[in-house]
Amino acid sequence: MTSPPCLRQAALRALCEHDPAAKSALATALHEGFDGFALDPEARLEEPPALPGRPDLPRLVDPKQVPMRSPFTPAGRAALLHAVAHIEFNAINLALDAVWRFAGMPPAFYRDWARVAAEEALHFGLVRAHLQGLGHDYGDFDAHDGLWLMTQRTAGDVLARMALVPRTLEARGLDATPPMQEKFRRAGDARAVEILAVILRDEVGHVAVGNRWYRWLCAQRGLDPIALYPELTERYQAPRPRPPFNHAARLAAEFTQAELLALEQQG
Repeated sequence: MTSPPCLRQAALRALCEHDPAAKSALATALHEGFDGFALDPEARLEEPPALPGRPDLPRLVDPKQVPMRSPFTPAGRAALLHAVAHIEFNAINLALDAVWRFAGMPPAFYRDWARVAAEEALHFGLVRAHLQGLGHDYGDFDAHDGLWLMTQRTAGDVLARMALVPRTLEARGLDATPPMQEKFRRAGDARAVEILAVILRDEVGHVAVGNRWYRWLCAQRGLDPIALYPELTERYQAPRPRPPFNHAARLAAEFTQAELLALEQQG
């Protein structure tokens, strides 16, 4: 009898895939077929070179070289949507990276991040299809790599990863998405507004996953999650969360009132 494939190895293979559509399909299959995979949380997998797999384009540049984008011209609207697509593509990668990289976590951790990878793949597909409808495609504009750089910095510690990627960088999307929706609404792009609503809905859940596992890990290590957070921000040179915050979305994503107060004071 053939043994089932290893879930974490399958996640690593998906992470190595260069083609965005193929990567999205593999991420979706990982989530939908989760119970058909063998899960070995204790396995130590060897990291291949040149992660993550990505297409030749977009060209990655310093964030300061990426121009500000306005949705009030056709080119500006396409560039802004491309930026969203790039964030969602990187988010597929970071979710897959969490599944394969971190050994010794409970099975629910791997299930959570497999689901996140599939939802990020859905988001990428929605944005890419709308971008194609505007006569462009993913890769047509330059992009920066901030989200993946923090994923690399936190590769050695799952607690730092949970603190500084989902509940820091991704949580910024909870604050930024409603104003972006309003810009697209004023530009007359109702489809972009709808897509961003789907993304915002799901990202609340993704940030909540980060919050839950961050607090679980802090409890396991006997650490205060509120006191530890600014220390991690400084140690890993993460961007400090800055107000104004989307309090309703952050509370729905399982930030506590005490955490939000601390963020307000830190910012």
